[in-house]
Amino acid sequence: MVAIPAVKRRRITPPSVSDEDAPASTLVERVDPRYDDFFNTASRWNLEQDYEQKPRKQKKKEKESTRLPIKTAEGRIEHLNTPEADEDDQDSFLESEAEDSRIEQQPLVVEEEPSKVSTRQKILEAKEELARLASLINEDPEEHAGAFKLIGQIAASPNPTIKKLGLATQLAVYKDVIPGYRIRPIVDLDSTEKISKEVRRLRSFEQALVGSYQAYVKELARRAKISKDPSEASAGIAQVATSCACALLLAVPHFNFRGELLKILVDRLSYNKIDANYTKCRETLETLFRDDEDGTPSLDAVTLLTKMIKARDHRIDESVLNLFLHLRLLSEFSSKASQDRVDKPSAEDRAAGKKPKSKREFRTKKQRKALKEQKAVEKEFKEADAIVSHEERDRMQAEMLKLVFVTYFRILKARSPNLMGAVLEGLAKYAHLINQDFFGDILEALKELINNAEPLSNNDPDDSDSTKPIASTTETRSTLLCINTAFALLAGQDVAKSASSLSLDLSFFTTHLYKSLYSLALNPDLEYSSKSLHLPDPYSPHPTPTPTNKVNLRTTSSLLHTALSAILVPRTTPPVRIAAFVKQLHTLLLHTPEKSTVALLALLQQVLQVHGRKVASMWNTEERRGDGVFDALRGELEGCNPFASTVWEGELLKLHYCDGVREGVKGVGGILKGLG
Repeated sequence: MVAIPAVKRRRITPPSVSDEDAPASTLVERVDPRYDDFFNTASRWNLEQDYEQKPRKQKKKEKESTRLPIKTAEGRIEHLNTPEADEDDQDSFLESEAEDSRIEQQPLVVEEEPSKVSTRQKILEAKEELARLASLINEDPEEHAGAFKLIGQIAASPNPTIKKLGLATQLAVYKDVIPGYRIRPIVDLDSTEKISKEVRRLRSFEQALVGSYQAYVKELARRAKISKDPSEASAGIAQVATSCACALLLAVPHFNFRGELLKILVDRLSYNKIDANYTKCRETLETLFRDDEDGTPSLDAVTLLTKMIKARDHRIDESVLNLFLHLRLLSEFSSKASQDRVDKPSAEDRAAGKKPKSKREFRTKKQRKALKEQKAVEKEFKEADAIVSHEERDRMQAEMLKLVFVTYFRILKARSPNLMGAVLEGLAKYAHLINQDFFGDILEALKELINNAEPLSNNDPDDSDSTKPIASTTETRSTLLCINTAFALLAGQDVAKSASSLSLDLSFFTTHLYKSLYSLALNPDLEYSSKSLHLPDPYSPHPTPTPTNKVNLRTTSSLLHTALSAILVPRTTPPVRIAAFVKQLHTLLLHTPEKSTVALLALLQQVLQVHGRKVASMWNTEERRGDGVFDALRGELEGCNPFASTVWEGELLKLHYCDGVREGVKGVGGILKGLG
């Protein structure tokens, strides 16, 4: 067996440096001396300082959340943390625009959730906002001029309740803010004029006010119109808009856009549908006519009314025409007066205005002279202002009367049956202002109206059909209005002295009134007024649901009293006419109502005080001035022979149930006894 020699192992690890006796390795070369120096100096290095100066990554500092905590449906309070993008993500979109262009961006679709706020909550929020804006405007209107537009935007809400609140809020704000003068448009001002900062601020506020107010008036005009929508919401908005327009017209009639407000009211009056809005507009115009001291608003309203009546071809309600009866005719009278009396200051009131001598201020002779001259100058200035004012008022009054008379004459010529009563009453009131050249034409027209009002003038007198009335209430009233108008034309004017030269004969009207006395005494609506409850007759063969009579401002009894006064009171009245009317009136007193009887007895006392000696023989059976028989049904006054009768009706009236009637009869007897 051959023996394998053992593998000779060699030492490959170099011997230690410190081992000087070890032999050098044959595989590793001797190290350079500089290498030894590197390891010798490494122990002196500050390796920790280099580590501290080396940059290192740190955790990002968490930002403090500024969002408020919320309360969940379960009642827990949680803080919401908004996710923040990393810096790498934030800067990634800046790396390459080409890469972003390749990404297809899809539009972001946001689904709006339905509003969960209730209608009641919306109304409450609108109330609070309107109150806040109104308070800001009242505090400083010039500073918060933009609030006018904000209130208008809230009023444009589709909610009817919020819209009503907005319109009413604007009304209250404008009534408080509108100045006492009319604002001129900015184009009329000199743009080159140098103005101060305060004036520029005031002008800016005025223009903002006028612009917002104009938009508000246009909104009222649009909402106040009668719409075809029968819904309750639109009707309520129209009523609020009409009320706001009426309140603005009465509160600020001097301000801009007065014509637009008047158009709203006149347009509503052009419809024959009488409701609350119609009545509100009519009452507003009545108040405007009655309280207008300037005259310009009344002139504008009369102009619009006359144009509307002409455009409608007189197809209007008579209450519109009665508005002319409320016109305030200005005069130079300084005292307060009414239709019946003039209230002048008494002597005590004049004496009360003077100071006692002990309380007068001491002035030297020179001071008294200067004060006297100053008062004289002030008096001249006042007189000059009054002359200008009266001239302007007279001009506007003449223009108004011309428009009113043109309307009256046009309706009188057209013979509109439903407007004749209002026209005649207006002519009777303004008769003293009518030119004398029109008297003849007016009297002829009045005669024609009376002839047309006689229902049985061309019928058979023997016709006893009970269904035909002798005279309807409307015809009787029209007749009385014609008679009053005819006598009012001559009352209180110089033309009464020259009636013969103008050939004006009023005997026709006197005779017709005498023939109508019996029908007036039996009229059940003699004392009917617009405030009385009037029910149709259930036993009438042709019952009507509404009364046919029309009352303007006076009752039929009042018209009869006025006509009789115009005929009997003048001293130039013939004795035969007075005796005939006295006899007929005593017969009427047996059938007229209580109040009318008392009024007619008072009229008889007034007549007897003037003409008592002419008719005193009618109360004495032994003294008769005429022969024959009295014919009460004869149409002619001169042929009825009134002095052949006696006033025996007075004995029955002494037994009347009313104390006022009995006292009136005693008063008539006392006047006759006083004549001796």
